[in-house]
Amino acid sequence: MKELTRKAYAKINLGLDVVCRLENGYHEVKMIMQTVGIYDELTFSKREEGITISTDTGELPTDGDNLIYKAARILLDSCGVQGGVHVHLQKRIPIAAGMAGGSSDAAATLRGVNELYGLGCTMEELQKLGVKIGADVPYCIVGGTALAEGIGEKLTILPSAPQCIVLVAKPAISVSTKYVYEHLDVAGLTLHPDIDGMRAAIEENDLQGVLERMENILETVTVQAHPVIAEIKERMLELGACKSLMSGSGPTVFGIFDNQETARAAYEKIREEGQAPEVFLTTLIQDIDL
Repeated sequence: MKELTRKAYAKINLGLDVVCRLENGYHEVKMIMQTVGIYDELTFSKREEGITISTDTGELPTDGDNLIYKAARILLDSCGVQGGVHVHLQKRIPIAAGMAGGSSDAAATLRGVNELYGLGCTMEELQKLGVKIGADVPYCIVGGTALAEGIGEKLTILPSAPQCIVLVAKPAISVSTKYVYEHLDVAGLTLHPDIDGMRAAIEENDLQGVLERMENILETVTVQAHPVIAEIKERMLELGACKSLMSGSGPTVFGIFDNQETARAAYEKIREEGQAPEVFLTTLIQDIDL
């Protein structure tokens, strides 16, 4: 096989809690991760040597700072592959948006290069390599609905979350995950999301139970710094969303709808009003295209 194309899916956090700050500077988290149907496309081609990257956007590095490069490098080196790879990225997932776009691209690269060269690495082996690149990468390798703990790398695969329509809107700002966690007052948090209750609701296929427990503790930092996030959340509710929430460290907002027509009308309205230049109407994805 000389070339193949694979998808890298975005994620949202149905619930996100931060338990504590660890001595190494990382944070212990407890969150429900969910794949949605927004994806990048990566095409992998064999090369005699070296790793090269091209993209359809000028907003990303194409050198060793790109997570795609890091993923290809770590896999080729760990498996002793003599050849190289060229990766072309078609970018659709919003950048710096709290949707794990970079991590998902890295995960797709681990899967893609593994297949391109017939390396035979298992998903577990790829996840062990992935966590060296980023805490979200192990989840992005498998996707679907999952409980993530530790720094995000300890995964418990859950049954499919109740189906719904998801409206995604990213305002014209970017948020640094590092900034958000550095300014999070973990010790001062008195209320925490009910992640265990959300897990139980998912296992019972109880959409209302999921909606009632949707909460993201990182909103305490990001929304304060960027009030437009709260404005988009409120607008989605006004337009018929059952619940709206910020994904990850932000600034992307998503709304959960139980009616396709209402969701479509809200999508058109959010696009028209212009607070968020990147707007998507999608669904939850359980089985990602490996």
